[in-house]
Amino acid sequence: MAFDQHSYDVNSREVGSFRKLPQLWEEDDSGNKSMATDRLCFSTNYHQVEQQQLKDFHTLDALFLDNTSSFRSYEHQMQELANIESQYSELIKPKTNPKSTQETPNQDAVRYEVSGRKLSTDAVIRLGGERFIQSCSSSMNDISMPSHPYGTSFSGFSDQEARDIELIQNLLLSAEKVTQRQFQRSSKLLDWCDAISSSSGNPIQRLVHYYSKALREKIASESGIISSHGPGKNHVDNIEGRMMTPNPTTVSIYQKLPFFQAGQFSGVQALVDAVAGATEVHIIDLSIKHGAQCIILMQALLSQPNCPIEHLKITAVGTNFKEKIEQTGIRLKSFAESINLSFSFNMAMVGDMLNFKEDLLELDPEEALGVYSSYGLWGMIAQPDRLESLMKVIKNINPRVMVVSEVSANLNSPNFVNRFIEGLFFHGAFFDALEDCMDREDENRAITESQYLGEGIWSIMATEGAQRVVRHVNIHVWRKFFSRFGMKETELSMSSLYQAYLMAEKIPCGSSCTFDMDGECLIIGWKGSPIQCLSAWKFS
Repeated sequence: MAFDQHSYDVNSREVGSFRKLPQLWEEDDSGNKSMATDRLCFSTNYHQVEQQQLKDFHTLDALFLDNTSSFRSYEHQMQELANIESQYSELIKPKTNPKSTQETPNQDAVRYEVSGRKLSTDAVIRLGGERFIQSCSSSMNDISMPSHPYGTSFSGFSDQEARDIELIQNLLLSAEKVTQRQFQRSSKLLDWCDAISSSSGNPIQRLVHYYSKALREKIASESGIISSHGPGKNHVDNIEGRMMTPNPTTVSIYQKLPFFQAGQFSGVQALVDAVAGATEVHIIDLSIKHGAQCIILMQALLSQPNCPIEHLKITAVGTNFKEKIEQTGIRLKSFAESINLSFSFNMAMVGDMLNFKEDLLELDPEEALGVYSSYGLWGMIAQPDRLESLMKVIKNINPRVMVVSEVSANLNSPNFVNRFIEGLFFHGAFFDALEDCMDREDENRAITESQYLGEGIWSIMATEGAQRVVRHVNIHVWRKFFSRFGMKETELSMSSLYQAYLMAEKIPCGSSCTFDMDGECLIIGWKGSPIQCLSAWKFS
């Protein structure tokens, strides 16, 4: 996992390949972009389950909630259904190939979004959603529904594609019955889904398999049945614990899914850019895990021309897994010795993030200070007082930069429908990536899907309140939150952007990894579907 020194020699021709890609997003009235979840709104009696509007959007709790109600008035929803053709023509329009500035002009591009006339997982979800809405509207005799040229039949699709589209349609129907508390009807639909889906099938079958399990858990919970399944309340700790020590699964996923390496190398380069010219560097890592990013950082700092690094200090912040963090430190010290780098490793361990204080960091004014967080903040969204306490300390120490990488999806809405639709697209892209990058029989893929994705889907879809521990939000929410602390988003350098592109190019399936800019934030996706966002911040 050597840092590529050639990345510093960036010429304009190569950078031209790294360009802004079109995206299947839309802007709301406030100018924010979000996945078009309204396209798949359920045709339930919305006046019975209308979401209570959030009154105080200035509180930290409210900031991390999506207060855009999917359950609007029944009449308003009927009007949306009447306009379905124009809405869905946007959803299934051709995407621009990331390697070309030309869009495919023929109609096949409307259906086939990847090479080889194969429907992408994203396209299947959208077409299944279209058929779901059309099936819901068929009983509304008072509305004349226009016929969409591609969504009314399975003509032109393979038998498997037709089954996959129908599978998504019935999964959506089942979720709709859950929102209507028609649990018996929902269960019957899930029986059909379970007969067709599989944890070892194609991406759609695997996606539906885990979403069906989550819906059954939700039915059991809401109907008063005590469930014995699911990951429990320690899911965040379980994920962190698995990531603390290199193991075949985490190593395999890191090596084979291009968006992870792309984000990590780009984020490290943002750190290097911020501390350029300093001979003593101190990086505070909020999510050290097994320290792969630190090894990349060491190599990057040593490769700087005309400015040799004299000493690197890394401080790992944590609330548990002290022994594993110590082991990470030992590995990093050993690597630093092997490349003749003066290095020290500290730990700032607290039982509760409310107890995290500045004096735990052993700061030196002679050091260039940076903060790095790769998926280190989402676990505290359910505990906003802890997150706010952490950010106050970071503001006080005033680092040169804070680099943040998080999931690029809003999976924290208090509204089940919003989470369900957004989750389908996000997890669908992830299952699609696993299909392209790993063999179906790969044990590490099975572990990833069951222990990471499956348990996450369970938490997002089947739980509510304090029990729902998996809470991801998009860059727009993070911007609002960071603005509380006087943080200003800073531009990622061309070297940082090029690192992302370069790493994706080096992985066999990296051509499906896409890049886009949302303001100063880099959105790394899979075939156009956002997966993670990378941003750099400074304090005013």
